[in-house]
Amino acid sequence: MLAKLKSLFSSAEREAQVQKHLEEVRQKLPVPVFWLFGKTQSGKTSIIRFLTGAESAEIGQGFRPTTRYSRQYQFPTPETPLVTFLDTRGLDEPDYDPQEDLACFNDLAHVVVVTVKALDHAQENVLKHLRTLRDAKPDRPVLLALTCLHEAYPQQQHPLPYPFDRGDEVVAAEVPEDLRRSLDEQKRRFEGLVDQVVPIDLTSAEEGFNAPNYGGEQLQKVLVGMLPSVYRQTLLSLEETTHELQDLYARLSLPHILGYATLAASAGAIPIPWIDLLILPGIQSRMIHHLSEIYGQPLNATRFLEIAGSLGMGLLVRQAVREVSKFIPFVGSVASGALAGASTFALGKAFCYYYSAVHQGHVPKPEDLKRYYQEQLTQAERHWTTAGRAGAGAPAPAGPPPVK
Repeated sequence: MLAKLKSLFSSAEREAQVQKHLEEVRQKLPVPVFWLFGKTQSGKTSIIRFLTGAESAEIGQGFRPTTRYSRQYQFPTPETPLVTFLDTRGLDEPDYDPQEDLACFNDLAHVVVVTVKALDHAQENVLKHLRTLRDAKPDRPVLLALTCLHEAYPQQQHPLPYPFDRGDEVVAAEVPEDLRRSLDEQKRRFEGLVDQVVPIDLTSAEEGFNAPNYGGEQLQKVLVGMLPSVYRQTLLSLEETTHELQDLYARLSLPHILGYATLAASAGAIPIPWIDLLILPGIQSRMIHHLSEIYGQPLNATRFLEIAGSLGMGLLVRQAVREVSKFIPFVGSVASGALAGASTFALGKAFCYYYSAVHQGHVPKPEDLKRYYQEQLTQAERHWTTAGRAGAGAPAPAGPPPVK
């Protein structure tokens, strides 16, 4: 039993479980390789984020230099990659020579994804070097992703439903004229160099668009169709694998949440008023830091305040009211301990909910996060209060709430 408990709280054991799961998947599936070809800030990272669910910062840290002008990102790790992205960075530079990248990547890449901002028509270098890539391997599929569509209709929302997969007549009727002309011009210039064109606009939820992954489903559908069948299965399995990893992270996090919640309940039951208000923030902050390490999502102070604010910090007021009740012997301490344990448990579950959403490529809405937190708080507080009343001879409630 002690060995099992040790394994639950050991970071080495956690990492070993994650790597074991990834290696099992890796052995069953080949690794598709996408060569991202486009100017800086043309949307390459957004495409990777959409396909993998990884954060931009995580993607940036995961890239490794491969040639003088290019780098490689293997998701989720270089040891057990499920998909590989090659990024050519030097296209804006007049002295960029693609021969070095061709020698390194030409036999590796299965699909070339050219990223071009819809309104950016200064693409001479991209066209020039794309011809070299196309000539080197004419049968390799090339996709043109036209990005940042919203720049053509500032302060407006995307036309819904997504029109670019429903024929030219629908596009003409529903898409702003400036954007339509620009897209037509880009298609004309890249004609003969690409096999398919997909307009997309992949943004973060905070930017407020009605469809943050606008055109994402169409992008994924086209990419799946372009891959050879054996690699196509890998891309189709990527989303399923991500969900399995989320389940694994949740299992690894639960013992830590329960441990910190029990510690907080004990601190909250201290019969001296106000003392636990000094202790609880430290316990909860430590728990959040620990969970962020498990999920591989370092959390800075700004994001911590942002998320905690969305949960509603009326909790501190409620806790202060409960502190007054500590002047009532025993009963007040039980009530205070119940709230401290329950709120810590609910906070931990809410952050896991948040991290899971981030891994899937989006940030949950504040109202959804708050609703989930309140559900967990109500359930946990009911359990801790009941357990505290049942243990009439104990100074603090015992046992964690039932887990969902």
